[in-house]
Amino acid sequence: MIQYLKERRVALIVYLCCACIYFATFALYHFPLEAVLYPTLICGLVLAAVFLLGGLRFRKKHEELVKLQSLPDHLEESLSKYHDQTDRDYGELIRMILEQAAEERLDHQRKMSDSIDYFTTWVHQIKTPIASMRLRLQAEDGRLSGVLSEDLIRIEQYVEMALTYIRLGSESTDYVFRECSLDSVIKGCIRKFAGQFIGKNLSLHYEETELTALTDEKWLAFVIEQLLSNAVKYTESGGVSIEVSEDLVLSIRDTGYGIAAEDLPRIFERGYTGFHGREDKRASGIGLFLCKQICDRIGTKIRAESVVGEGTTMYLDLKQEKTVHE
Repeated sequence: MIQYLKERRVALIVYLCCACIYFATFALYHFPLEAVLYPTLICGLVLAAVFLLGGLRFRKKHEELVKLQSLPDHLEESLSKYHDQTDRDYGELIRMILEQAAEERLDHQRKMSDSIDYFTTWVHQIKTPIASMRLRLQAEDGRLSGVLSEDLIRIEQYVEMALTYIRLGSESTDYVFRECSLDSVIKGCIRKFAGQFIGKNLSLHYEETELTALTDEKWLAFVIEQLLSNAVKYTESGGVSIEVSEDLVLSIRDTGYGIAAEDLPRIFERGYTGFHGREDKRASGIGLFLCKQICDRIGTKIRAESVVGEGTTMYLDLKQEKTVHE
């Protein structure tokens, strides 16, 4: 109401000026004071009633517009009835903006869908020459072939990261939840990095548990591969151990550089690389960000513990405490 009165202050000033002129005129002609006060009071009451009704309508319109700010679609259907030409003009302007926004949203969705289709096709196509190169390198025996095989694994991993990044921004990302053998998932991830463990002379400790978890096997495997990749990448001596507790908490522990205390709270942010990431110019800061996004979607909690110079432990809590929407 105060805002309404501020916006109508010109009308109030005009009324006061007219009242002053009214009083001055009656004073010059020596009319009784009652003859001046009575019509002035009547006019003031009428003006107050008009302002009160206008203020109530102003507040109602303001509250409706505030509510409309949280509605994504069909805003024009919720607009109040138009009271004057200005309202009708604004209503027409809002409808035009909404129509343009709807067209741009549909255009963006089409472009996003085309991009996802293109990247999906590209990933499947690029995997063919990668697989062919791997087969040829397996026929070779030597240090160079081993190094090139590791590079191929990194290329394939980066390709999957690019596809995953695109898919996470799509509403059509598919999730298939079922009881998965954790041994099968973990051993499949380990096999991908066997060459890197051998090449860096790192030990690997993992004991089968025969446990299962309700999760999406494909997305969980992606997360584990990213964590293993980081563990191998930032470990120069010692090794990596993988454990799964009875309450379905999977831990991946390495004896690498470790993560600085000031970096630890931010490792899951997009593009954040930390001290060692800044030292390694190839680091993109995308891997752990993708892991966090995927874990949030499949109902898995992820956290990290680390001591500089001693190593890092990544934890995945695979318990499903609430219903996961596919």
